[in-house]
Amino acid sequence: MAAMISSHRCPFSHLTATTKFIAHRIPPKCGKASFLNASSTRQFTPLCSSQKSSSFLPADVQRRDGFSAMRQCAISVALAFGLITGAHGLGWPEMASAKAVFPALPDVSVLISGPPIKDPGALLRYALPIDNKAIREVQKPLEDITESLKIAGVKALDSVERNARQASRNLKQGRTLIVQGLAKSKADDGVELLNKLEAGIEELQQIVQDRNRDAVAPKQKELLNYVGGVEEDMVDGFPYEVPDEYKDMPLLKGRATVNMKVKLKNNPNQNECIFRIVLDGYNAPVTAGNVLDLVERHFYDGMEIQRADGFVVQTGDPDGPAEGFVDPSTGKTRTIPLEIMAKGEKAPFYGETLEELGLYKAQTKLPFNAFGTMAMAREEFDNNSASSQVFWLLKESELTPSNANILDGRYAVFGYVTENEDILADVKVGDVIESMQVVAGLENLVNPSYKIAG
Repeated sequence: MAAMISSHRCPFSHLTATTKFIAHRIPPKCGKASFLNASSTRQFTPLCSSQKSSSFLPADVQRRDGFSAMRQCAISVALAFGLITGAHGLGWPEMASAKAVFPALPDVSVLISGPPIKDPGALLRYALPIDNKAIREVQKPLEDITESLKIAGVKALDSVERNARQASRNLKQGRTLIVQGLAKSKADDGVELLNKLEAGIEELQQIVQDRNRDAVAPKQKELLNYVGGVEEDMVDGFPYEVPDEYKDMPLLKGRATVNMKVKLKNNPNQNECIFRIVLDGYNAPVTAGNVLDLVERHFYDGMEIQRADGFVVQTGDPDGPAEGFVDPSTGKTRTIPLEIMAKGEKAPFYGETLEELGLYKAQTKLPFNAFGTMAMAREEFDNNSASSQVFWLLKESELTPSNANILDGRYAVFGYVTENEDILADVKVGDVIESMQVVAGLENLVNPSYKIAG
C-alpha cells in the first residue's frame, strides 16, 4: 500500500485531504531514493541495496497538476474510497475524524466487479488464450471450494458437497464441448486429464461423505491442476506474432516452470525454501523469455536478495557498474521493452503504459493481484529499460484492487509464485538465491542466447 499511494503519477492531493495525509505518512525507503522526501511528492524510486540509482520500481512520470491530471490518472475513485475507509484500521489514529466525514463504505470495486482473484493458479488459468465456457463452468465451482472451507463447522463440508456436485454435473454436461475445444495435437493428453478429473471429483465427493475436511484442500488443488492442464491443451500453437523488432530476442512462446531455491540466513524456523514460479509467455513472451534465458545462463545463481521491505522482494542487479545483464556476445546491457497484455486484445502493447495509450479502463491479463506477483523493474523515465532486475510483490489485493493501483498497466507482470509464496514475506536482504532451475517448459523458449554464447 505504501508505494501505491505515493506515486507522483496520480495527484492524490486533488482527491482528498485524507489521501494527501496518508501519502505524507510514508517513511523513506532504502538507497538514495525514497517513496517521498521532505521537498517533493514525486519520489517513488525504491532501489536495491546496491545504491545504484536507475533501476527501481514505480515512478515513471513527473507530477501533473490540475483537473486534467486527475482525469488521466488510472487510479479509480473506488481506490480513494478504499483508502479513506481502510486507513483507520491500518494504525493511523489521526484518521478517526476522517471516518466521521467519510463514513465506512463497501469497497466500490468489489460492488462493481466482485472480489479480486488472489490465487495465482486461478489467475494463470484465466489468463490462458482460450474461450471455452464449458471448462470454465467446471473450474468455477472447484475454485469456490476455497471460500466454502472458510465457513465454520460442518456447514463448510455441506457447501463443498454442493461445489463438487455442481462441478460433476457441469463436466458431464459439457464434456463434448470441452473435448471439441482441445487442440488436435494435444487431444489425447486432454482426454486423459479429463478422465482423471472426473475420477477425482468422485473421490472428492467421497471425501465429503467421510467428513474428512483436512483432505478437501489437497484434493481441490489436484483437481484444479487437471483443469489447468486441460485448458493448456486447448491452446493451439502460439496465438500471435511478436513484433519484428523483438522477434530475434529470447522469447517464451508458452509457459515454463522454475524452481528458485533461496538460502534464508536469519530465519530461525527455516534454513532454505524452494519457490515454484510459473512464467507466462502467452501474455509476456519477451519479458518471460528474457528471464528464462537468464535462468538458463545461471545469472541469478548465487545472487543476493537486494531489497525486502514488506512491499516487494527484489533482486537481479549484478556486481559492477552495469545495472542489468551484459550480453557477452555484444558487450552491451540487454534491455527489453515494456510489455503489457490487456484483456480483449490479441497481442501485448509494447513501449507504453496503458495510461499513455489512453486505455484508462483497460484491465491487464496478468494483474498485480496475487501475493508473489513477479514483474520487471525498470528505470524511472524509460519504459524500455528493463534488463535483469525482477521483483515479487507482497500485498493484499483488497487494498489495491485490480487496475485501481499504480502498478497494473505500468509494469510488466510475467509470472506468479505458485508454491510457498507466503514465505516470501520472510525473505531478507542478504538471503541468497542458491539456484534457479527450469523444471518444465524449456522447449517453449525460442532464440535462447545462452546456446549461442556457449
